[in-house]
Amino acid sequence: MTIMKSKSFVLALSCAALLPLAALAQDGKATLGVSSVTPTPSLKAAMVKAGKELSIGRVVEAFDSQLISAINSSRKFDIVGRSDLKDIMKEQELGASGNVDAKSAAQQGKLTGAKYLLVTTVDDFEDSTEKMEFKTLNQVGLKRKIRIGAVAKIYDSTTGKLLESANIRTDKKDDRADASALKKDAELTDELLREAVKETAEKVANRVSDVVYPVRVLVKRDKQITINRGDTGGVVVGQIWGVFAQGEELIDPDTKESLGKEEVQVGKARITAVNPKTSTAEILEDAGVDKGAVLRLEK
Repeated sequence: MTIMKSKSFVLALSCAALLPLAALAQDGKATLGVSSVTPTPSLKAAMVKAGKELSIGRVVEAFDSQLISAINSSRKFDIVGRSDLKDIMKEQELGASGNVDAKSAAQQGKLTGAKYLLVTTVDDFEDSTEKMEFKTLNQVGLKRKIRIGAVAKIYDSTTGKLLESANIRTDKKDDRADASALKKDAELTDELLREAVKETAEKVANRVSDVVYPVRVLVKRDKQITINRGDTGGVVVGQIWGVFAQGEELIDPDTKESLGKEEVQVGKARITAVNPKTSTAEILEDAGVDKGAVLRLEK
């Protein structure tokens, strides 16, 4: 087996959805400021050294547009003031590091009308191709691997507090054990990269939705519940979700900071149907499942 590293790829960029410019959210939606996706300085330097600066640039650009599309598809947010955010992030040199202090987050929220701020950086990327020769079969094939790592930080712009820092990872691979695959190297790369970028963007969008709008029970009827997540929220038929009742708010005695609400598991449910905006689930265990309970994905 000989190994052939890919030198270039062709990546078709998705068109970003049109962004609303109004400062106030419509229909009760939360307003979200989304900074442009950037590679971390260390990753960018590594890509330059490896001669793959163009590759990471295209991935980041595609990620940026796919992220906006995924957030819009969630139907949970109005995205505002993105051009203003870009100028502020550039001026304060916060985009590359992904770090935003409380004062900066509050300032960005005030200028754009966004209650929440999402800062996403790409901190890991690998795109490799192995050429496989099967002499006994007189065949040649390709084995391609794509890995994308990102850090998504979600801030409350009214307080400047960091609500969540999530590490997102996506691994994709594609094996094609035939000679014609060599002639379709560009197709193979293009398709797999699109899938990897889209999946990573959807994971980030889903995490933002989960932080701002936890998955909750809308209605309970006998052994069935309806939840506030649909086909764009990462819900799949067959998934098992834990159901939790929320109690008192937990306050750190030293810092006086809210640590969230106490949660007690009161059941489990299996997804049976997924709709555009809601999903239904069969209750597997019930020790107090009721309207308003929070759900956490188990497997």
